[in-house]
Amino acid sequence: MTRSVQALAYSRPSALESSQAGRLLGLETSGGLTPTGAEAHPRFFSGFVTSPRIAARGLLAVADVAAARYYQRLRPASLDPVVTGNGDRLRFESFSGCGGVYARLDVLSEGLDGAETGHGTTNVDVNNPLREALSRLTGEDPLHLRVGPEELAVTTLDGAVVEKKVPLPDRWLRGFAEAQVACAGFDLRAELSAAEAVRFLRSLPRTAVGGAARGPLWVVPAGKTLRPTTRPVPGAVCLPGPERLVALQRVLRHATALRVYGPVADGAATASAWEVALPGMRLTLTLSPDASRGFSGEGGVLEALATEEAAQDAELVSVLLAWEPRIDLADLAAQAGLSVERVRAALTRLGTAGRVGYDVADAAYFHRELPYDADRAERHNPRLVAARALVASGSVELSGGDGPALVASGERRYQVRQSEGGALSCTCQWWVDYRGGRGPCKHALAVRMARRGAEPSRAREAAPAVAGGAR
Repeated sequence: MTRSVQALAYSRPSALESSQAGRLLGLETSGGLTPTGAEAHPRFFSGFVTSPRIAARGLLAVADVAAARYYQRLRPASLDPVVTGNGDRLRFESFSGCGGVYARLDVLSEGLDGAETGHGTTNVDVNNPLREALSRLTGEDPLHLRVGPEELAVTTLDGAVVEKKVPLPDRWLRGFAEAQVACAGFDLRAELSAAEAVRFLRSLPRTAVGGAARGPLWVVPAGKTLRPTTRPVPGAVCLPGPERLVALQRVLRHATALRVYGPVADGAATASAWEVALPGMRLTLTLSPDASRGFSGEGGVLEALATEEAAQDAELVSVLLAWEPRIDLADLAAQAGLSVERVRAALTRLGTAGRVGYDVADAAYFHRELPYDADRAERHNPRLVAARALVASGSVELSGGDGPALVASGERRYQVRQSEGGALSCTCQWWVDYRGGRGPCKHALAVRMARRGAEPSRAREAAPAVAGGAR
């Protein structure tokens, strides 16, 4: 698994000091991006949280997901949470070792005790010493939290633990992008009271049951609760691998509500998001369509990566981003002079560089920064790489009108057809298996690229005739 390695350099050692407010942990930082540009030693949060025990349990839940593998549990996971300051909140994000569960704890402004929240992003290792420090918190223990782009630290009355930053795997980058695309298509499907949320979540299995042979599990609103069903009836939400919600158990005693998000059920297994509302915070787990499928291979970003228009739009839109906790699409479109659809495609492409996420509770994108670029995501996407190779080798044969395109791949030739709505289908085994449910195949992507490349040529050929008629 490829990782990005970053050197850390501090102007002085971090220190635990005493003050009139109690014991404070001062952490030095090393490099980071802020609204005013890159800074050598930025700091974007230092203060207390209003509900220490709940915040600690929420952070432990995010760490639980980062340390878990819900599929093929043969190797221990070693991934690290990402922390972003968005001006009015802190977001803690992680992915499971198998890449199929995305966790996020949003500590909102009402969960932060009067401290000013700045802007920045970092990833940290929440290992056993820090987990033990968080686990010892009681309702009376104050929690002072200071976050910078290079470190996270927690101070309790018992002392301090500082966790150093470690490299972020590329698979997390692709997972961030794919989870954002999936969540942007979700709507609120059900909301349960605290008591019903506890009752429902505690009824779910904590270990895998059945497997793919039994098909996905669905739930449907029934009165004040959710009822399991084996069929995607109207209003149903897919619950793929219910045992993957076990991390929510950390905060159940503090829950005020459970909200469930998902797309319109169409018969196929889909991703879904499960949000536990907490005092001043939200903990959300987003599940991939199957426990055996990580978000990184879903293919939802491929169309945006395959077009040069989205790449150019993304450059423009990126200049207008300002660490917003909620990105207003209409406002951003007006600033950029683009349609909302083009801005959405640009944000999808920026998501492949980890620069944009999606919050289902706000139904809005948010800005973050990770140390990656979109080109890196492209290089690690085998379908996109293969599609570009097919176009470069002249393996795509376009037909006139609405006829199918032919793609030579190996010793076979595949037909790619376009529906009235613009969707592409293919005769390859990938399309037969997934029917577009995991994004386009490499042949469809190659045809899309070839057609876009041919459009400027056709325009140039038509230009003299238009000019001649004008004269």
